[in-house]
Amino acid sequence: MIAKIGRGENIYGALSYNQIKVNNENGEILLLHKMLETPNGKYSVAQLSRSFEPYLLANRNTEKPVLHVSLNPDPNDKVSDERYRLMAQQYMQEMGYADQPFVVFKHNDTSRTHIHIVSVCVAEDGRKISDSFERKRSMNVCRSLEQQYNLIAAAEKTREKDERIFKPVNYKTGDIKSQMAAAVRYLPKHYQFQTLGAYNALLSLFNITAEEVKGELNGQPKHGLVYIALNEQGEKASNPFKSSLFGKSAGIVWLQKHFEKSKEQMKTNQVRATLKNSIETAMHITSNEATFKKQLLEQGINTVVRRNEEGRIYGMTFIDHESRTVWNGSQLSKNISANVFNELWQQEVTQNHEVTLPDSTRFTSSIDRTKDDDSDKDKEQPHELFDFLYKDKPAGSTEGFDLAEGIGGLLPQAQGEDYEELAFERQMKKRKRKASRKS
Repeated sequence: MIAKIGRGENIYGALSYNQIKVNNENGEILLLHKMLETPNGKYSVAQLSRSFEPYLLANRNTEKPVLHVSLNPDPNDKVSDERYRLMAQQYMQEMGYADQPFVVFKHNDTSRTHIHIVSVCVAEDGRKISDSFERKRSMNVCRSLEQQYNLIAAAEKTREKDERIFKPVNYKTGDIKSQMAAAVRYLPKHYQFQTLGAYNALLSLFNITAEEVKGELNGQPKHGLVYIALNEQGEKASNPFKSSLFGKSAGIVWLQKHFEKSKEQMKTNQVRATLKNSIETAMHITSNEATFKKQLLEQGINTVVRRNEEGRIYGMTFIDHESRTVWNGSQLSKNISANVFNELWQQEVTQNHEVTLPDSTRFTSSIDRTKDDDSDKDKEQPHELFDFLYKDKPAGSTEGFDLAEGIGGLLPQAQGEDYEELAFERQMKKRKRKASRKS
C-alpha cells in the first residue's frame, strides 16, 4: 500500500475534489470522525467544512493547515469498506491525528480503488501537529497495515552497487563532459519516457539539454544527438558533446527504441492512476504554480512547465521518481492538460491566504502565517529538487531517505525547467526584448 500525503491552505478545494466524486457516483463517504452529522446522512461541501472551521480559525502559524492523504492498496487487493474504515482510523491514530476531525472518502473511478482522508493538521488550540519524520513514519504504518490485513506489499526498490549519487551540471566548475556523463549514462537506463521532449524534461533537472542533429556527410543522411550544458537561465552554456562520448544508451538509435518500449510498458503501468490522483489533488489544495509544484515535489514528483514566448503554457510534464516514469499531462487525463493549467493559474487568488468557502462559511484569518513555501517569490528559483532530503536535518535523521532509496541513488539536488528544441531561441528573444526596453 502506498500513502500520499498532501498539504494545502484550501479546505473547500480538498473537500470539493472528493465530493464531486460522490456526486458523480464515483465515490462515497465511508467514515466521519468527530464531524458534524446530518439527519438524512447526506452531505455537502459547505456542511462538511463547518467541522474544520474552529481549527482553521484557531490556527496560529501554519500556512498549510489542510491535510489530504490518499491510501492506495495494490490493484489486486480486495479491501472491504469496513477494512478501509479500520485502516483509515489506524493510520490517522499512528500518525498523530486521532483527535482531529476527518472524513474518509472512497474512490472507485479507476481500476485502483483507494481512499482519501481530509483533515486539518492544527489542533484545537491552534498549534501545528508535529510532522517530524513523517514520510518514514507513514511508510512504517503502511508496512504494518499490509501485514495486519494481508495486503500485497508495496515494491521496495534497493540501490544498485553500480549506481552513484550525482548532481546537476555546473558549467562554471569546468570538466563539463565528466559532469554530464553521470546523468546521461544512467538516466535512460532507469527512467521510462516516450519522446525526446519528455527525455529533455528529465535532463533539465541536471542542467542538460539534448538536441537532434540532421544533415548529410558524403551524400549520406546523418541523424545524431548532441548534449549541451545549460546555465541558471536555461541558456546554452557549453559546446555540444556528441552522444557517442557517453555510450550507446545516449544515442538517438537506442533512445528511439527506448521510446517505443516505454510506450508499451506505460500503457499498463498501475502508477498512472495514482499519479493522476496526486496531481488532481494538488490542483485542488493549492492556489498557484509555486505551491502546486512544491506539493508534488514533497511526494517525489517533479513538474516541468513549458511556455511559449507569450508566456502561455503549451505543455505539462510530470516526473515520478518513485516509479521512474515521465508523463505528459495530456497522457494522464484531459483534466491535466496545458489548457486546464492556463485557466487554473490565471485565476490565482493569494491575498491573505484566504480560504475559499461559500459565503455562509467564508472566513479569512488576519493572523500572519509562518512562511513555509516560495509562493511569494516573483521568480521561481531553479534547482530545488530534493532539497528537503538534505536541508535542516538533525543528526541521525533518516527522514527522506525512503525516497532516496526509492529512486535507486539517482538524487539530483535541483530542479529546472523544461528545455526543448525551441527553448534556446525563446530565451534569446526574451533577452532581446529586455534589451530593447532598456534602450
